[in-house]
Amino acid sequence: MDGDVLERATWTWALVLVALTTAIHATGVVMMALAGVRLRLRLERRSLPLRGVIPIVIGVVAAVGLLLAVLHGIEATIWAAAYLWLGAFGAPTDAILYSLGAMTTAGVSGLTLTGHWRIMSALESTGGALLFGISTAYIFAVLQAYWPMLSGRPTDAATGARPGAGQEKLA
Repeated sequence: MDGDVLERATWTWALVLVALTTAIHATGVVMMALAGVRLRLRLERRSLPLRGVIPIVIGVVAAVGLLLAVLHGIEATIWAAAYLWLGAFGAPTDAILYSLGAMTTAGVSGLTLTGHWRIMSALESTGGALLFGISTAYIFAVLQAYWPMLSGRPTDAATGARPGAGQEKLA
């Protein structure tokens, strides 16, 4: 009986943490996207030569990567704090190391959870895969947004579409 209660509580905590970390991640990505759109529009208005655009795009992608890594670190820390608070780990360093391993699905920390805590770990890995998927999709979107400037194709500054796109005639 007590095992069922503990298992349900673990499921509940894990699902709440997945929802919370996904919301945090989405908020961070949306904030980065809004800043990125403003930057891209300013760059497009300047009509910089390719040699001026390349380092800016590299910097943008590097900054996005760093900010995403910080977001993932914050999210792993939230899971680690939950593990500590719930008593799954006794030491903060063990909790954060375990959480980073679980979130990245690497699991190389050498630490393990027992009993009802294992489901929480599995759900952290599931949530981590989702978060990394969101990050990957966002990095792809950033590269796609800057591609027209790198390839020399003009775009409509308001929509990001090439002028006349979709109006090509079929041969």
